Amino acid sequence: MGRKVAVLIREKDMQYEGLRTSLGLLLENHIVSMFVLNHEVELSEAYEDNMGFIDEMDGFRYSNVPANVEKYGFQPIRLEEVALKLEENDVIIPF
Repeated sequence: MGRKVAVLIREKDMQYEGLRTSLGLLLENHIVSMFVLNHEVELSEAYEDNMGFIDEMDGFRYSNVPANVEKYGFQPIRLEEVALKLEENDVIIPF
């Protein structure tokens, strides 16, 4: 198994790059947790398909935005919990 990697997506205009990075890391056998923070994702067909690949490849998707949890299947997380999750990772990639 590879390293544990957290991908933090805080900037809405970087959401697709963060998702693509998460997928690439999963393809390289890393354990990936993707965090979408403080904004609702703008869902396109490509984005939705790629989120499905993250799930199929046993990646994790977290968000502190209720709409992302309710509409798109992210796991809920509070900002206080994000800090604890980040401590579990070897690498943190911010967007």
